[in-house]
Amino acid sequence: MQPLIDNARTFGQRPEEFAGLAEGQSPQVLFITCSDSRVVPALITGARPGELFELRTAGNVVPAYTSDRCTGEAATIEYAVEVLGVQDIVVCGHSHCGAVGAMVRGDDLTAVPAVQEWLAHAADAPKCDDPADPTVAEAVQNHVLAQVLRLRSYPCVEQRLTAGQLRLRGWYYEVHTGAVREHRADTDSFESL
Repeated sequence: MQPLIDNARTFGQRPEEFAGLAEGQSPQVLFITCSDSRVVPALITGARPGELFELRTAGNVVPAYTSDRCTGEAATIEYAVEVLGVQDIVVCGHSHCGAVGAMVRGDDLTAVPAVQEWLAHAADAPKCDDPADPTVAEAVQNHVLAQVLRLRSYPCVEQRLTAGQLRLRGWYYEVHTGAVREHRADTDSFESL
């Protein structure tokens, strides 16, 4: 922890680098990814402060939209689309994802009931021919596509998609190599950016 504290102490000693941020934000992208500490959106994309609006959830789960129950995830998505006017939403899954692995393997999560309940929002366990694969690559990629599809259940997202003002993107990040792949609809596969 001490190195993190030391960096935080010196971080604020460069106010000229951050003064413009007080004027507001205008990110072009909502980046939805896992809470996993190995996934760092700004590091992956090279984004500077103010360039990415982030939503991080265990397993990058996007809960289905429902008008009768407000969630923090729905509020974040709605704010990004309606107020900030993002042009792209990226759902980025990653290799070695514990949440997706647990779903695929059917792990007993009774010791972590909040996690168990949260993952129930992910819909069905993603398809995976080899649940013993530690990267759970196939399952994560299928899970990403399911979450991209879920985004369409949000009225604000569907309206902007219909108007041609928004793009949905599915990414897969390999924590062990740093490689990033994007889903291509024409080939229905994840390919290098």
